[in-house]
Amino acid sequence: MTSYVFITGGVVSSLGKGITSACLGAILESRGLKISMIKLDPYINVDPGTMSPFQHGEVFVTDDGTETDLDLGHYERFVRTTCGRNSNFTTGKIYESVISKERRGDYLGATVQVIPHITDEIKDSVRAGAGDADICLVEIGGTVGDIESLPFLEAIRQMGIELGHDKVVYVHLTLVPYIATSQEIKTKPTQHSVKELRSIGIQPDVLVCRSEAPLPDEQRRKIALFTNVPKDAVISAYDVDDLYKIPEMMHAQGLDDIVTKQLQLDLPEADLSEWQAIVEAKRNPTSEVNIAMVGKYMDLKDSYISLSEALLHGGIHTRTRVNIHYIESADIEEQGAGCLENMDGIVVPGGFGDRGIEGKIEAVRFARENGIPYLGICLGLQVAVIEAARNLAGLDGAMSTEFHRDTPHPVVALITEWQDVSGDLEQRDEGSDLGGTMRLGAQQVHLAEGSLAATSYGATLIEERHRHRYEVNNNYRAQLEDAGLRFSGTSVDDLVEMVEIPGHPWFLASQFHPEFTSNPRDGHPLFIGFITAARQHHEGILPKVAEA
Repeated sequence: MTSYVFITGGVVSSLGKGITSACLGAILESRGLKISMIKLDPYINVDPGTMSPFQHGEVFVTDDGTETDLDLGHYERFVRTTCGRNSNFTTGKIYESVISKERRGDYLGATVQVIPHITDEIKDSVRAGAGDADICLVEIGGTVGDIESLPFLEAIRQMGIELGHDKVVYVHLTLVPYIATSQEIKTKPTQHSVKELRSIGIQPDVLVCRSEAPLPDEQRRKIALFTNVPKDAVISAYDVDDLYKIPEMMHAQGLDDIVTKQLQLDLPEADLSEWQAIVEAKRNPTSEVNIAMVGKYMDLKDSYISLSEALLHGGIHTRTRVNIHYIESADIEEQGAGCLENMDGIVVPGGFGDRGIEGKIEAVRFARENGIPYLGICLGLQVAVIEAARNLAGLDGAMSTEFHRDTPHPVVALITEWQDVSGDLEQRDEGSDLGGTMRLGAQQVHLAEGSLAATSYGATLIEERHRHRYEVNNNYRAQLEDAGLRFSGTSVDDLVEMVEIPGHPWFLASQFHPEFTSNPRDGHPLFIGFITAARQHHEGILPKVAEA
């Protein structure tokens, strides 16, 4: 029978509930347990697919094509689990399901209410997401005291009663601020947060206290007394310079022992050697590179969090310090590409809308002409095709119909039909809903023998996750190939998946999102290859671009 660990947050948002959940999951997994992870989000959107990255950060896509919260990316990077549609539930999704059942008559004429119908739906969803795991970690988004999160908190309170104290652990993450002017550590916000949680019937078993520096024993003792939590269960989650040090930090304070003791589990000791090796590799690089990420959501770095982490993973596996420079593509439009001159590699990530698109195209041109390693992701492939169409094939005005419907050369356009991973035919048009209508999830990609793509992967058949609406227009493929662009990857229904430029030191772009399957322990072949090429460029040993 699955046991549950519920992780809530108080005082302020963005304290790191997702990281805390993921790191606890990593420690428990290292002790031999099968882990599943769930995120409950209080917002009313059915999923985050249509939300602006400026508001909510990255949309993480799972193998089964579910558009989810970015915390699921943390889960998959720290725990060897594959998330899916039962790993992320929002208020919108819960209410949508309940209303559908009411319309069908499933409730037999009953008055449908928050309790029991909404809370029952939440509990059923949590149980579905837990599957056959030994322990399911469930993170509740938002902050205790928010109106939106009350049904979720009530549901997990009920599960504690139904399952019993030896099957449920409540972990509460709070902030313990340091007031610099008075040089005091303040525990009152944590006391009030726990008071709020207890007022709705949940007594936390563990407090994880976020702070700038390790929490002194005096403050831990004070927090324990005021919150009815044992002092040993007051965990100091202080700031560290490396995300991957957190599992070791939490284990050193006995967080996993507290959880397993309450759940009455007799387990071997945690083996964190993999995480220690990762920290060691980051601490002792043998070279460094400067990577320009040219995008349009640079004011919020979480918009590209999986991509940033994947680049760092490439650095871990090549013993390279990766310095990422976040560059607004609109700035290149206004000021030129001079900011790219000292870069060892250029990445153009995904995005939607026409703002900054010409800056991205210019970044591609700069990388191609100057022999700088280039990695394009999703839109980064499409702008590479547009740049090649304009400057190699001589197709003046070439563009995507996403940005210019009346372009004379629509080298990228809306594809109305494609096969999903199960072989079913999906369809859409310009009038389709925006939510859930993209090409989503893991799909097979065929790589050309002898291509840079196949060499990087060490295979000619791969599977990667997708999230896009527009595709390369196959009517232009022959003309673009004649101009020097190689289409080295295609889908099962012959849509373009990867492009490269023979003769360039390292130029590769994918329509899919390889960053979603990268993790620090294994890395990812594309990012390892890209960072290796950037390192060789930095050291002056990468071959020069071939003359046309």
